[in-house]
Amino acid sequence: MKSKFTVLILFFVFISAFVEAQVADSSLVQIETLDGNEFLGTIVKEDALIIVLKTANLGEITIQKKDIKSRIQVLPRQIKEGKLWFANPQSTRYFWAPNGYGLKKGEGYYQNIYVMWNQFAVGVTDNFSLGGGIIPIFLFGGGPTPFFITSKFSIPIEKDKINLGAGALLGTVIGGDTGGYGMLFGMSTFGSPDSNLSVGLGYGFADGDWANSPLINVSGLVRFSRRGYFISENYFLNTDGEVKGVLGLGGRWIIKKAALDFIFFSPLGVDSFVIVPGIGFTIPFGNKSR
Repeated sequence: MKSKFTVLILFFVFISAFVEAQVADSSLVQIETLDGNEFLGTIVKEDALIIVLKTANLGEITIQKKDIKSRIQVLPRQIKEGKLWFANPQSTRYFWAPNGYGLKKGEGYYQNIYVMWNQFAVGVTDNFSLGGGIIPIFLFGGGPTPFFITSKFSIPIEKDKINLGAGALLGTVIGGDTGGYGMLFGMSTFGSPDSNLSVGLGYGFADGDWANSPLINVSGLVRFSRRGYFISENYFLNTDGEVKGVLGLGGRWIIKKAALDFIFFSPLGVDSFVIVPGIGFTIPFGNKSR
């Protein structure tokens, strides 16, 4: 158990060393045209019909606005050695646990874990999102089917440095004899969308009974390449004076605009060493403004 905690501590020391300040530059953009070309540069001139973009390789180019498919503001930290590092497609969550960042209005994502876990969320405002999910057991021979809805408020205390979040997961089992279940949670996130650390607290309930102690979550991620992240997701629970939980280490790999997550969980408080793998993917949709 001591070795697990040592690895976890070293991971978070690594995270803190990579947490970086960010300053947005509204003139630096990536533009994708309807014919599939992408251009990265600084806006020199813009009016109702055109954008004049200064690029590193092509110099100044003029793009008709009617030919623009998407336009995304780029942060200076996303430019590494002249190349654009892809935006984090799932900046509001780790493998499963949420963080203090929120979806902007019109942004959304679909997440699938182990085929069975299906979840989505959409930004209603810049600080509030709604979502839901289902575990479709009825597709595999029938049986009770868990269904849930989610909500989250996100409050930026200092842009891209400190974010607070709070929300709820409320669910029921369709076709089952059990009542409702869910969790109320809150978290603090320190760092940028690419490298951060979150500490969260949640109280769960089922059939009207609340848990006797909170579930503590400590998670973080660090970006190490244009497409790759390290992820750690960990849970702790005090049960009858004994701390139990799960430690998780894994990563995220960006495939175009989607994200593939993989992680290995190991439980605390068991006599033998056990590793459980996890895999999932996230597909963003809607108006991706970051």
